[in-house]
Amino acid sequence: MGAVTFTNARVFTGASETAFASAFRIVDGLVDWVGEAADVTENDAVDLGGRTVLPGLLDSHTHPALLAGTAAAVECFPPAVTSADELVETLQRHAATVAGPDAWVLGRGFDDTKFPEGRMPTASDLDRIDTDRPVLVWRCDAHSAVCNSRALEIAGVTASTPDPDGARFERDADGRPNGVLTEIAAVNAVAAFIPAPSRDEQIDAIVAIGEELSSRGIVAVCDLLSSRIDRPLETFRAAAERGLRTRVALYPGWDPAAPLADLSVDDREGPVRIAGVKVVLDGAYSNRTAWVHEAYPDSCDHGLRLVDDADVLAAGDWARRNGVQLAVHAMGDRALDRVVELFEDAEPWLDGIPSVRIEHATIVSDAYLARLRSARMRFGIATHTVFFFAEYDGYEKALRVEQVPDAYPIARLYAGLEPLALSSDRPATAWSGADDVMLSVEAAVRRRTYNGVEFGAEAAITVPEALLLYTSRAALLSPLSGVGSLAPGFDGSFAVLDRDVFSVPADEIAAVRVAETWIRGERVFLR
Repeated sequence: MGAVTFTNARVFTGASETAFASAFRIVDGLVDWVGEAADVTENDAVDLGGRTVLPGLLDSHTHPALLAGTAAAVECFPPAVTSADELVETLQRHAATVAGPDAWVLGRGFDDTKFPEGRMPTASDLDRIDTDRPVLVWRCDAHSAVCNSRALEIAGVTASTPDPDGARFERDADGRPNGVLTEIAAVNAVAAFIPAPSRDEQIDAIVAIGEELSSRGIVAVCDLLSSRIDRPLETFRAAAERGLRTRVALYPGWDPAAPLADLSVDDREGPVRIAGVKVVLDGAYSNRTAWVHEAYPDSCDHGLRLVDDADVLAAGDWARRNGVQLAVHAMGDRALDRVVELFEDAEPWLDGIPSVRIEHATIVSDAYLARLRSARMRFGIATHTVFFFAEYDGYEKALRVEQVPDAYPIARLYAGLEPLALSSDRPATAWSGADDVMLSVEAAVRRRTYNGVEFGAEAAITVPEALLLYTSRAALLSPLSGVGSLAPGFDGSFAVLDRDVFSVPADEIAAVRVAETWIRGERVFLR
C-alpha cells in the first residue's frame, strides 16, 4: 500500500476539543505522522484544498443486521410519510413491485405521533392494500408494528390468543386483534412467518449498507441486535470478503429459550467480531412503552418491562464468562434504575471499556449520573439527539414537564461520563437518513426539534464536543479498536467534508456533507 501524505487541511484529530493539525501521513493503512503542512516535504503529497477532515466516524448503536434482514421493506419514515393515508399509499406503490401471490408486503419506519388523526393504523387500514397477501409495517421504534388481517390469519392470532409476555396484541371493542402489535414479542409472533432473505441477499445487503455508511463518513459501527439475521458473525465476515470495509462490533440478543453458545478467541477478534450481548429491558418513550416510575401523563400506564431480573443476570453472566460487554436497552427511569440496582456492586470484568453499556438512557438526573460514577461496576452510555429531534411529538405526550431537563441531557453526560457516544439507532428512529451524523450534531448544538421547538437548551454542547462523541469518546465505549482518532498507530480512516462544520452557522450544520471517505488509506467514497 505504501505511504501517502495529506496536506493543506483543517484536521480535527480527535485528541481533544481544540486539537487540530494541517497534515498527516498514512503508511500501510495506519497513521504514521500528524503535524503541520509547513513540515511536509513530499512532492507527491495529496493537497486537500483547505477542507475540513475528521477521523472516521463511529455509529455506536445502529442495526445493519435488521436492515439486511428486512431489505425487502419499503421505507415509510417522516418527513415523507406523515399520515395513515400516506402510509397506505406508500405501501400500495410498493405492493405493485412485490412479485408472487404469497409474498409479504413489508414496510418500516412510520411514526403515528405525526399523523393528524393521532392514532395507530390498524389492520383495516392495511387491508386497503391487500386482503390476499400479508402486509406488515414496523413502527419507527422497531419495537411495534401493524399488520393486515391476512397476516394475523397466517400467524394464527385470534381473539383467543393470549398476549405474549411483555407485549400486547391490541384489540377492538369486541376483543378481536386489530392488527397492532405492541412490543417485540407480539411483532415476532407474526413476523416469524415472513420468509427470510437468502444468505446471498443478506450478504449483498450488508455490503450495500457499508457503502451507504461510507457516504456518511462512518467507518465503524456497533450492531445492537445482530441476531436479527441467522449466523451474524459468519454472514458479516462473508460480506467483508465481498467488499464490506466497515469495522463491525456485533451484539446478538439474549434469548432465554435459546442461550448463546460460548465464544472462541477468533469470535472476539478482527474487524468483524462479537463484542457483547444485548438485553432489551423495556420499550420506547415515543409510544409510551418505556418502563417508568410515575404513570404517563393522563394515564395509569407505567410502560412495559420486557425481561425479568434472572434473564438480565444470566446475560451478564454469559458476557462475563466470555469476556465481552453486556448492553442493556433501558429508556424509562424505572428501567435505568433497575440496571444500576442489578450491577452497581458487581466487579467489572473488562479492562479499558465498560463492562455494562446502557443503551438510550433517556432520563438521566444529576443523582443518577453520580450513582453511575460511584458504582463499583464501570458503566458507559450510547444515547441520541436524533430521538428528540425526530420524535418530539411522542416525547411531548410521554414526558412530564419536570422531566424535560433530564431528557437526553448531553452536556451533563459529556461532563460526567467518559465512555459516551451519540448514535443513530437506524432504522429504529423516526426520520429518513437518521444515520446522518451532521443531523445529530446540529440537534446536539441547537437543541431544537424538527419543527423548531426548543428542547432542553441547557443540555446543548459544542460542535467539537458532539464530534468527539462520534470519534474518540465513542471509541471508549466499545472494542472498536484502532478508530476514532487521527493519531500514530490508528487506522488511516477519515472523512473530508464539503464545508467547515466548525464555522458554518448552527442552523446549517445538518447541510454539511461528506465529500470523501478513506478507510485504512484507501478512498472508498467520493461524492
